[in-house]
Amino acid sequence: MKVSNSAFYNWLKTKDISREKESLKHLKNRITAIFKQSNHIYCSRRIQKSLERENIYYCRSYISFLMKKLGLKSVLIKKYVIALWYKIPLEIEQEYLNIKNKNFVLNLLGSSPLFRTGHYCI
Repeated sequence: MKVSNSAFYNWLKTKDISREKESLKHLKNRITAIFKQSNHIYCSRRIQKSLERENIYYCRSYISFLMKKLGLKSVLIKKYVIALWYKIPLEIEQEYLNIKNKNFVLNLLGSSPLFRTGHYCI
């Protein structure tokens, strides 16, 4: 069988690509398994650390790239304050409610722990 030199050397370079694809499939399976075990919380950094514990070393950007390719997006849980709370005297609060809301809201909100303690939300 006659084969040109360039075709032979091209085949020689690319014959191990199927092995690389198998390792890529294994990596993708591990990434999705770790992501599902974490209840969709782990980001690429935490997945990288858990892969390192299994002696699988890849850079974080490549793991992030594969996560985007697989459609995996972590859930970010940020703890933050929704409103600013100021402490005001109870008398001023009751006067404000009486004048502003004509005593309609005082019966509804007067029983809540928020207004009993004298805290006010802006």
